[in-house]
Amino acid sequence: MDCLDRSIIRLGIHHVDAATETLSAAFSNDPAMCWMFPDMATRTRRLPRLIRWMFNDHLRHGMVLGTPGCEVVTMWRPPGSVHDHAPLTPPALVRFVGMLGTAVLRAERADRMIGRNLPKGEQQFYLRMAGVRPDRQGRGLGGLAIRAGLSEADAAALPAVLETATESNVGLYRALGFEVIRDWHVARNGPRFWTMTRPVLIK
Repeated sequence: MDCLDRSIIRLGIHHVDAATETLSAAFSNDPAMCWMFPDMATRTRRLPRLIRWMFNDHLRHGMVLGTPGCEVVTMWRPPGSVHDHAPLTPPALVRFVGMLGTAVLRAERADRMIGRNLPKGEQQFYLRMAGVRPDRQGRGLGGLAIRAGLSEADAAALPAVLETATESNVGLYRALGFEVIRDWHVARNGPRFWTMTRPVLIK
C-alpha cells in the first residue's frame, strides 16, 4: 500500500538532506547540469553540493514547497528576490570554486543568462527549480507542488515565471497555464532554454 503523504508544505532546514537527494536525482540528466558538469562522475559528486546551497539560499530568500517526505521539491523566488544574486565577493568566489570546481565559470554564465532572459521587474513569482524523486514520478506530484506555489501568485494577483532546459517539460508547464515567451541558448554550444510565464488569473 502506498502511504505517500501528498500534502504540500513549506520545507525547512530539517528537510535539506532529503530535498538535496530528490533534486540531485531529478536533475542528474538535466541538459543544463550536463553542460555545467559534462563528466558524470564529477556531476554526481558536485551537483548535490550545488543543490544543497540552492536549498539553503531559498530558505533565506524565497520559499521551498514540497511533500513532507520531499518526494517533490519546488524552489520559488517571491517578489523582491526574483533577480537577486549572491554577491561574488572574494570569500564567495572561494566558496563557489570549492563547491563547483572548474564548472564555476559555466554556472556563472548560466545564472547571468537566466537573469537576462527573465522578465524585468520584481512583481512576479519565479519558479527556480522543481523536481520529483525518480521513483515517484508520473503520479502528479510535480503539478501538485507547482499549483501550490501558483496559488501564492494568484493570491497576490501576480504572474509567475520559470525557465527550463528540458524540451519535454514545455508541454507539462503549458498544461499548468504557462506559455513560452522566448527561447535561447546559454552559450554557442550550450543547452537551449525556454522562458515561460503564466499570467495573472482574473477571478
